[in-house]
Amino acid sequence: MADAVAGLADVRIDYPGRALLGPLTLGVGPREIVALVGASGAGKSTALRLLAGLEQPASGAVTRPAGRTGFVFQSPTLMPWADARTNVALPLELSGVPAAEARRRADDALAAVGLGDRTTARPRQLSGGMAMRVSLARALSIQPDLLLLDEPFAALDSITRRGLIEDLHRLWAARSMAVVFVTHDVEEAAYLAGRVVVLSAADGHVVADLPMPGPLPRPADWRRDPAYREAVETVAEALDRSMERPA
Repeated sequence: MADAVAGLADVRIDYPGRALLGPLTLGVGPREIVALVGASGAGKSTALRLLAGLEQPASGAVTRPAGRTGFVFQSPTLMPWADARTNVALPLELSGVPAAEARRRADDALAAVGLGDRTTARPRQLSGGMAMRVSLARALSIQPDLLLLDEPFAALDSITRRGLIEDLHRLWAARSMAVVFVTHDVEEAAYLAGRVVVLSAADGHVVADLPMPGPLPRPADWRRDPAYREAVETVAEALDRSMERPA
């Protein structure tokens, strides 16, 4: 992908005690939302860590954004003794943003995720969905060019997950950023993303690279649309193929 803002080119990862992962090639275009699906151990989270610069490949090339990258992990990873504002402001202050400006930007980010009235709440006072919103606000506060999300909604109930996905679409539409989202849920992948990439269970190479139909953000009745249901089945079939291992 010539205009990719981030990507992996023939990347291989060598972990002691397991088969070599890759080669994996993945491009992420400007303002694109890409979902990565695959079995546990297929390399989905590894791909995010490579794109974030948290891990280095054994071989191959990694292209990262010229600007900032935000990362939302599987759990909120909040400081339990600090309120929401302080948790969100921390990466800004660590990057040299003056404290007053960091707090202002933290408040703006919390308001954007619907927590403008919970800036002084500590993690123990927040539901699981609220805590994940704080984590998302922290990633957004740095105004990222690339937002990476590693199954952030997996532990949440379906109603909360749906609400957060709608929020993510709204936030994406209002910002100039690309998104890469890891999930095991094929319905979530087909709804959230404009493109779904399926990784092989055997070695993490790309089994399928599937454009998803319909506009982003999704229309209110999109989950009932036949095009969406067909897309879910297409992703599910590709995921089934990804589980096949060489004889």
